[in-house]
Amino acid sequence: MESDAETHAAGLRAYTEQLRTTFLRLQDEGAELHAKARNIQVSEKSRDGLVSVTVGSRGELIRLDIDPRIYRRPDARGLADAITETVHRAAARVQEQIIEVFEPLIPADQMKAHLDGDLETVMTQLADQMGGRL
Repeated sequence: MESDAETHAAGLRAYTEQLRTTFLRLQDEGAELHAKARNIQVSEKSRDGLVSVTVGSRGELIRLDIDPRIYRRPDARGLADAITETVHRAAARVQEQIIEVFEPLIPADQMKAHLDGDLETVMTQLADQMGGRL
């Protein structure tokens, strides 16, 4: 029967091997995946179809088009809200696509936590993996 120390050591060895394999794959595939992710752009239309936006891989606004029909009902607050909401939806789709690009190497939940800047989740996942709970 294995002791707790042996079980823990076996978990750490397995995790170390997983890290090594992932690192080697990152060396081989990482630059290509990074370039692919960096080139992602998403276009999205507002719910009424009068606002179109394109955002880049970091969620930055690249293009904004406003249909001239918007002037038939002047509503600055409504226009601002439509632009903001449309940009947010496009940025969320960009994030989904980036997660898909890296999913062969990085589990989706880990990549999402990294992109969200969720350090607590990242550290919890790392601690779980290092604790042998792979």
